[in-house]
Amino acid sequence: MYGHSKIKSKDNKWGVNQYTTKLLDDFESVLAALISLTNKDESTFFKSCKAAEQEGKAHPNTPETVLDKFTRVWDAIFPQRRLLLDDAKFYAVFQKGEKEEIYSATEMSDGERSVLYLAAQVLSIPENKIFIIDEPELHLHGSIMNKLWQELEKERPDCLFIYITHDMNFAAMHGDVDKIWIKSYDGHSWQYEKLPDTDLPEELRLSILGGRKPVIFVEGEKQSFDTQLYSTLYHLYSVIACGSCTQVIELTKSFNKEVELHHLKVYGIIDRDFRTDEEIDQYKKYNIFTLNVAEVENLFLVEDVIRYVAKYLHKNPDEIFSNIEKNVREILSKQINSQICKSIVADIKYQLSTAAISHKSEEEVQQDIERLVTNISYADTKQAHEEKFTSALNKSYAMVIKVFNEKGLAKSIGHHFGLKDKAYCELVINELKNNKNSELANAFLEYLPSEINRDI
Repeated sequence: MYGHSKIKSKDNKWGVNQYTTKLLDDFESVLAALISLTNKDESTFFKSCKAAEQEGKAHPNTPETVLDKFTRVWDAIFPQRRLLLDDAKFYAVFQKGEKEEIYSATEMSDGERSVLYLAAQVLSIPENKIFIIDEPELHLHGSIMNKLWQELEKERPDCLFIYITHDMNFAAMHGDVDKIWIKSYDGHSWQYEKLPDTDLPEELRLSILGGRKPVIFVEGEKQSFDTQLYSTLYHLYSVIACGSCTQVIELTKSFNKEVELHHLKVYGIIDRDFRTDEEIDQYKKYNIFTLNVAEVENLFLVEDVIRYVAKYLHKNPDEIFSNIEKNVREILSKQINSQICKSIVADIKYQLSTAAISHKSEEEVQQDIERLVTNISYADTKQAHEEKFTSALNKSYAMVIKVFNEKGLAKSIGHHFGLKDKAYCELVINELKNNKNSELANAFLEYLPSEINRDI
């Protein structure tokens, strides 16, 4: 069991005559204790062998010493560095070309010295003790830290290990253990609870609990338009990129079912894509909301955003927007048939996915499927979507970008501003990050879900 306190450091090495941390003040003493225990084991074995000889008995088997365990842990963490004990001093040995290089414990890296210290500390403690490890992430890289404590737990199955950590990855890697979530501390009392088992991603669940901020799951990756825009516009939330819209839907539904997360708001934002109003309304029941444009890329095509950038670059906003609107309508009018086809397919897939099919008997299953096929009219579905897309082209520009999906458009309009086409989106994001409360931020407002409160 150990604790630590931070002390200002002029150098990040933990050697002699340097500022250090309390954690390693007794470095030499701990290693000496390990050697002493090893000597004791060897002395006990020697006496047993001597007694066996005097009694004419066979020698006992060589025991495993604490040094053997210590070396095994080291080898698991640093397989390319052999540990050597010579004249009561530890050295690391590694192969360099055709010869071996050797350096002492005082010349080791911070990570190597930490492993030596912690392993010696844990292995030297008497049996059946409790270890309380406060913030194991402070002194070791994550890849070393996780492996080290796993190995030490293997070597000390008689002991109980209690970790106090802010590292969610470290906590998640300890799968089949009890996890206590510290909810709050008011200066007098703690609020905490044991987390129940769940099928949710462990690291993600712990990160959300530890963050204590409302959460928004979004499509895309960490550097996608979705994440960059939403992280800026919803800066009081934890915005988590999930990849596909399916993942956003599943995770939002699952996390809203978690009892320990009921104090947090968990939302999902997905693209409108080719979804029907009925499908969109169904998702709202699970705190999953869509944009008021077809997809996130269309947010860069919003009229007020275009006008803002034009003014920012000292261009004529009316002229710039007029040219872009004309260009967008021309491109999308040529794609109308493929857009209608994709919309029809999306609609039919949704109808099939939400159909109620009995599982009571084979006969009822067959009847439900036949009824489903009869109720889905391709002709009616096609007509409805043709009217939607044709009508959109003849209506306002806002309706056009709400209905039509074309990811490449946002990256094709930069030249209207005298920019490289791809530079336009980057300019918008950078300006939004630099001016969170600006006119530009407000330009996005009416196209974002009104159900999610924002403070920008």
